Amino acid sequence: MCGIAGIVRFDGNAPDEGKLRSMMHQIKHRGPDDEGVFTENEVGLGFVRLSIIDLSADGHQPMVSSDGRYVVVFNGEIFNYVELREELQAEGVSFKTRTDTEVLLNAFIRWGEDCLEHFNGMWAFVIYDREKKSLFASRDRFGIKPFYYVINENFFAFCSEIPPLNGLLEHAPRPNYQSIFDYLAFNRTDQTEETFFSDIKKLQHGCKLQVKDEKMTISRWYDLKERVAAAEGFKHPQEFKLLFQSSIALRLRSDVPVGVCLSGGLDSSSIVAILLDNFDKKDLQTFSAVYGKGEFGDEKEFIDEFHPVLRHMHYTSPNGETLLHDLKEFVKAHGEPIPSTSPYAQYKVMELAKNNVVVTLDGQGADEALAGYHYFFGFFFKDLWRQAKIGNLANEIYHYLKRHKSLYGIKSFLFFLLPEKLRTRMRVDEKGYMYKDFVEKYSSTNNIAGNLYGSNSLKNALLDHFENKLEHLLKWEDLNSMHYSLEARVPFLDYRLVEKTLASANDWAIREGITKFILREAMAGILPEKIRMRNDKMGFGTPQDEWFREPKWQQLVKEILTSASFRNRNIIDPQIAINKYEEHLSGKINIAKEIWKWVHLELWFRIFIDKNQISIPKNKNLTTSRK
Repeated sequence: MCGIAGIVRFDGNAPDEGKLRSMMHQIKHRGPDDEGVFTENEVGLGFVRLSIIDLSADGHQPMVSSDGRYVVVFNGEIFNYVELREELQAEGVSFKTRTDTEVLLNAFIRWGEDCLEHFNGMWAFVIYDREKKSLFASRDRFGIKPFYYVINENFFAFCSEIPPLNGLLEHAPRPNYQSIFDYLAFNRTDQTEETFFSDIKKLQHGCKLQVKDEKMTISRWYDLKERVAAAEGFKHPQEFKLLFQSSIALRLRSDVPVGVCLSGGLDSSSIVAILLDNFDKKDLQTFSAVYGKGEFGDEKEFIDEFHPVLRHMHYTSPNGETLLHDLKEFVKAHGEPIPSTSPYAQYKVMELAKNNVVVTLDGQGADEALAGYHYFFGFFFKDLWRQAKIGNLANEIYHYLKRHKSLYGIKSFLFFLLPEKLRTRMRVDEKGYMYKDFVEKYSSTNNIAGNLYGSNSLKNALLDHFENKLEHLLKWEDLNSMHYSLEARVPFLDYRLVEKTLASANDWAIREGITKFILREAMAGILPEKIRMRNDKMGFGTPQDEWFREPKWQQLVKEILTSASFRNRNIIDPQIAINKYEEHLSGKINIAKEIWKWVHLELWFRIFIDKNQISIPKNKNLTTSRK
């Protein structure tokens, strides 16, 4: 797990090594253990290393092939590198190190771009061919590891994070207002190659990129929909369990300590249960965010189900004061606005973990593969409706209402039946605070109402979430973990498990009001029943509504909403925002997500666009964690 950076000049000049090293310095938190630079003619590659597999100097990058032709910089892990090394050795390839980097490089030399199909892992890597003067880059299937780039007539540059690329621009960074609209209206980011900066793009998941003769070409190497169409689904929960175990086993490969980010929910708890039951990890360390009994987001009663069998359970307690204390650093660490404070809870969990382990496992991806979000009931009902399975629909709605005692799934069903333009209009109107001109300019060019909310079947909805929604969660996890020099691994996103899960029948995802049905069945007997049959969905939730009613938060929010800079953005009507905030303070409404979006967006503008210093109310006597 590392950070990569590079510059390719198109004007005949050598890349500025000082600028390349500056980029590396800005992402040094991603790789505190080692660093390296390769420069030749118009190409410069930089690398910072977090040592995970083979802690020796053999893992130094940039790594050059034995014949001197190829140079690689690689961020991520190839979890099946042991098997691939044996396969390559059988074909006559020799190795000098025990690293997965050398396996990746030799796989590329042996199999060309087809090597990508052999990899089970998470990656963003670049290989420079010194003979052909070409650069090849690839990103993993689901976008677990990041790859950002900028290209113009003078150069192509890439990096694991956005801010270092802004320093290469010949002008000040510029905002991408389409991304801002999507963020405010839909709470979504990262659904396309666009970022919040108009000049910075990201290589999409499952894509590859080539730079040669001053031209860049991008193509898709992995198509999830095609793979799922050709796959055979699970027939029995035991099949799911065995493949899940295999995924976890691969992700335990490490020469440094491994722990689990334990939320108390079904997904992360299932990982812990497998580690205990199949791998006898009684010394496992877990890391959790808790808030106090009765507080929203507190799941300690579920986490404590593991107390009888785990000796090393660690807790952190984020609160309104710690968020204020960390706010400037948190905004800088993420580089782009995020639509809730849930990633902050994860940020604090990673801070807690950093002194105990170097690798974490968590449950990202299970919700997208197994319809874990509550609104997936809406897609499921829509699917049954379109197939005219009225009896099945009535039965599922009955069980849904009986089990959840909520109308949210029904409301989602009706919302998904609406035309695309009306879905966008409803999202905008329910917010009610964006300027009309801003809405009119960007509402018709969003791709969320159609691509994410327009799915005609549950299967397509799950596939569309992998294409258009999952990546922002993976980005936040990457930034949170790497900020504290940790590697985060996600067993539910083993491509073998994803493909077979999505190829399975719908009733393995949702059955009689129960989501993630096959996972729950697979965990029977090894996962505490209190967790296995939970109906609620929380993740790393926070009691943010109460945080934003605290005096120091009132001071910050009101300063932002009344500031000239906020008003002059011409995005949010400040008076409407102030009125809504007052209603929130009185307890009439809870708009904590909107308040957070206003605050984070404005601070992002001030730090990255305006380049202004920001002032945060001071806090004293902070208590951030306990064991």
